Amino acid sequence: MFELVGPLVGSYFVGAIPTSYLAGKLIRGIDLREHGSKNLGATNVYRVMGAKVAVPVGLFDVFKGAVPVLWLAPFGPSWSSFPLICGIAAILGHVFSIFVRFKGGKGVATAGGVVIALAPVAILICLGIWGGVTFSSGYVSLGSITAALAYPGLVYWLTPAQRPFILMHVIIALALVWFRRANIGRLRAGTENRFGKRGNTDAVRANAAGKP
Repeated sequence: MFELVGPLVGSYFVGAIPTSYLAGKLIRGIDLREHGSKNLGATNVYRVMGAKVAVPVGLFDVFKGAVPVLWLAPFGPSWSSFPLICGIAAILGHVFSIFVRFKGGKGVATAGGVVIALAPVAILICLGIWGGVTFSSGYVSLGSITAALAYPGLVYWLTPAQRPFILMHVIIALALVWFRRANIGRLRAGTENRFGKRGNTDAVRANAAGKP
């Protein structure tokens, strides 16, 4: 039983590390859930604290998805699907982190880490799709949604070893879109924040310090 439960619990807790929350608290003394989009994701870190903080936060979130697949799954059952199951546990940990009252990020970067470990060519193409849509439209959320919808087909086409588990990949993709449902609503209403639009960091510092 521990062979099954141990890696899954470990995967969840790796995914649940609240990278964005910790960055806000340690670097600026703020709770990111009270600033910007109020989301604990790298995009909001960029919006509130800039690229120098957002890039390492995003990379660590990717790392959180790859670690369970590459280093925790081998301790579990020898099922060919088990690395992907551990990856799903990490994504759920990121989105529903026990450390921040089960309100984490949207899971895109962590899901990217899972797919990097399982299907690196597919995720490179998804990254290109994300970049193309994001920079042409100005919306990170639209880029993320488009890449999420494209990724199961790319995995099926480019990674035959993952074809038996394609339904699980489809479920991950649909879940990532579902986690972005608020963004979809704002996109339809024309009120979604555009990429590159930074918040007033001086105001953030003042709020954190309790200044008027």
